[in-house]
Amino acid sequence: MTREAVLITASELAQRLAADAPVAILDVRWQLSEPDGRAAYEGGHIPGAVYVSLEDDLSDHKFSGRGRHPLPSGRSIEAAGRRWGITEGTPVVVYDDWNRAGSSRAWWVLSAAGLRDVRILDGGLSAWIAAGGELESGTVTPEHGDVVVGYDDLYAGALPTLDAEGAAALGARLLDARAPERFRGEVEPVDAVGGHIPGARNAPSTGLLGDDGRFLPDADLVRLLGDADGVYCGSGVTASVVLAALASVGVDAALYPGSWSEWSSNSGLPVAVGPE
Repeated sequence: MTREAVLITASELAQRLAADAPVAILDVRWQLSEPDGRAAYEGGHIPGAVYVSLEDDLSDHKFSGRGRHPLPSGRSIEAAGRRWGITEGTPVVVYDDWNRAGSSRAWWVLSAAGLRDVRILDGGLSAWIAAGGELESGTVTPEHGDVVVGYDDLYAGALPTLDAEGAAALGARLLDARAPERFRGEVEPVDAVGGHIPGARNAPSTGLLGDDGRFLPDADLVRLLGDADGVYCGSGVTASVVLAALASVGVDAALYPGSWSEWSSNSGLPVAVGPE
């Protein structure tokens, strides 16, 4: 992939809307401390954007033992995509208002389901506002779409994934997208055990963004990420930010969907603490 295939700027999106070009816009607001972003969406969103719940639509919590945010099935994404108004062949733009976490998760899930034209709004909602973009309030209910997904099992979908054994085998080619203090095991606000997968390197997802919330230039991303074949985080959400950054510079790395929440729940797996 290239940067242009993964990301779209606010000005590019505005031009598409001004030209009345087909596009499905999804608002994926989510934060670890505030997982339900519907109220924020209803208070003001990009015109025409449909709200997407990361917890309900981009995860399937009926699975146990697969971490805090198990991947949904392709069939559920197809049904949701049609509800969001996505029609076959229509470009999709996803955005959020917090560290590109929600939008990157949507980008990964939709791409893994087989959608070929999904892009993240670089800089998120703040970039749209900074570019002079207008907001509308309330809820958008689009006409039903007809999108068809190509994969039912996203663990074996269009994008590569890892299980615990595969993640352990990567060593330093495995990146941990969490904050440094969580990686080192100094604090762990969510999961039962602190630390990281032995051999992994720390590449905090927030360190890949500039002060304006946009992804850093390609040269900086290459320098920060180096050689990587896989990425994990706490539960497979912020790892998608790192995967998007890697994809934007032409590196196709795999997601460990269960991530630390799955790994740390298995007492038989080793835990490393401290720096790399």
